[in-house]
Amino acid sequence: MVLGVAESAVLSFDVGGTDIKAGLVDARGTVLGMRRVPTPLDPARPGEAVLDRLAELKLELASEFPEAPAKAAGIIVPGIVDSAAGVGVYSANLGWRNFPFTAEAEKRLGIPVAFDHDVRSAAAVEHSFGGSKEFSDVVVMVVGTGIAAAVFSGGKAVTAGGFAGELGHAQVPDPDAGHGATGSTILEAVGSAGAIAKRYHRASGNRVSGARGVLLRASAGDSIAARVWADAMDALAFTICQCVNIIGTEAVVIGGGLAEAGDELLEPLRKRVDGILDFQRRPQLIRAQLGQDAGLLGAALNARALLVGPRLETARLEGTP
Repeated sequence: MVLGVAESAVLSFDVGGTDIKAGLVDARGTVLGMRRVPTPLDPARPGEAVLDRLAELKLELASEFPEAPAKAAGIIVPGIVDSAAGVGVYSANLGWRNFPFTAEAEKRLGIPVAFDHDVRSAAAVEHSFGGSKEFSDVVVMVVGTGIAAAVFSGGKAVTAGGFAGELGHAQVPDPDAGHGATGSTILEAVGSAGAIAKRYHRASGNRVSGARGVLLRASAGDSIAARVWADAMDALAFTICQCVNIIGTEAVVIGGGLAEAGDELLEPLRKRVDGILDFQRRPQLIRAQLGQDAGLLGAALNARALLVGPRLETARLEGTP
């Protein structure tokens, strides 16, 4: 039997370091009454404070849409997440350690809860509906203030208890080690959008409006901006090639703020990757297609799987290309 809209509505919560996005999602994938509220920060009880706010949002949405009662909820959060155990292992920004999200959320919400990592859930949607859907071995990288990633091997997500995909902390050659010196740093310190802006400011003394401002100055002939941008491309290409060598990645999807540069990002990356690799297959580099709501849809799909099993092949988000 096909469940009707009201019978199979689910709650979707995308918890970020700054904001929580929430929505009631019907069986067609339409997000009803979407909310965006500040993420509560309570050092003494960080996980509890977030879940208390989610319980309030549930009541608000239930009051607004009484014809579509939620039968399950999906919650996604940043940091290290053990989705199988239902535990938020660690979040540097939000402050919890080994917090039992699934158990505590089900107490407050009174419905089954699917708990997972934000990037992994968004990446699953991107991988299923975006430009990488034809590939089985894929890395989805979200490059913004920091860098997070999700890894798919043989079409399945690699989770490793929540520790897989920490590419932002992968070691890369340090461009600031000095002439003739060797050293390493982490990818996030060179290749993230936040690092690009910070390194340019440190080297030039000029403030810019993010990585895009550095790219614009590089295009206008600013040699310092060009070097900082090139350093970022080198670091990203190095990490992509490591993925190709270690797990045979055949496609890399790049999302987040840096992906807004489009071909100005992808073309130099492709050239650097091609120059590093030898006999290995060249991975396809693809810009993410589903935008800022991929995480919200991912959380909804996780919740719906509790009711009807995985249905990635039919679900969609209203208005998503």
